[in-house]
Amino acid sequence: MKRIAVTGGAGYIGSHMCRQLAGHGHEVVVIDDLSGGHREAVRWGRLVQCSLLDAPALSRALREARCDAVIHFAGAIAVGESVADPLKYYAVNVCGSLNLLQAMREAGVPHIVFSSSAAIFGEPRQAFIDERHPIAPISPYGRGKAMVERMLCESVQAYGIAAVALRYFNAAGAEPSATIGESHDPETHLIPRLLRHSAGQAEPVEIYGDDHPTHDGTCIRDYVHVDDLCAAHLAALGHLDAHAGFDAFNLGNGNGYSVREVVAAVEAVTGRSVRTRLAARRAGDPARLVACPDRARAVLDWKPATPALEAIVESAWRWHRAPAY
Repeated sequence: MKRIAVTGGAGYIGSHMCRQLAGHGHEVVVIDDLSGGHREAVRWGRLVQCSLLDAPALSRALREARCDAVIHFAGAIAVGESVADPLKYYAVNVCGSLNLLQAMREAGVPHIVFSSSAAIFGEPRQAFIDERHPIAPISPYGRGKAMVERMLCESVQAYGIAAVALRYFNAAGAEPSATIGESHDPETHLIPRLLRHSAGQAEPVEIYGDDHPTHDGTCIRDYVHVDDLCAAHLAALGHLDAHAGFDAFNLGNGNGYSVREVVAAVEAVTGRSVRTRLAARRAGDPARLVACPDRARAVLDWKPATPALEAIVESAWRWHRAPAY
């Protein structure tokens, strides 16, 4: 058993991570300022309400936690908002991560798993993105994630910590009992926006551009179940026990679905028609982002347990029919 500090543990992926950590016998300390997370989602582990921008409080929280590792989810997450308000994203995602690394040094925490993003790659130069793809982000959100990866690399070299960055493609779905799920305000992710509409809680869903260079003109993304992402974090913790230095892995199913294909999957799962309306393209939105997850499978022995899009949507639909928060 280990004691793991989970920043952003009251959020969507973070709360699912806490559930899996507790299920594997680990003790969990959630560090979250509740600006985007939900107190009701902190069901596994104790909550320390603290902002990553409050460096003294963060340092004190880590010293008192006496944890073996940090899993770092906390941050601002909307690509479009990052274009409109870049300084917020650099403050929260970059400065907050800097404070966290400094607090880890002071508390003597040796390991960190970082929630990175496929947004670091920018416009894809190949159909399936592997770890060798150039890092060339096109949004402040992506640039911030890339900056944190660089800080991790240099901290590993200078201070002897060990770090893994996990580059998500599109997280979706919910755990089987639907006691926790995806709930953002505002909601910017496609599948929950479609499901909120299907549940009668939202207006028609905007499709951002139908003139992308894809088979139906809409963006293509790789969707991976949130529990599968959390399983990769558990594997990354084990990897850090045996490997020093910095490593990075791309996490996806290796299959891409267009916005219109996701709409069709939601209609099939819910049995309800989805009304959409066309909007302009969003700045910072690549036409296609699909992972090559081969290295994660080979090194971490990680393979998604729920790869089918409709199964991912169905798990999220159970949550959206009766959300707990």
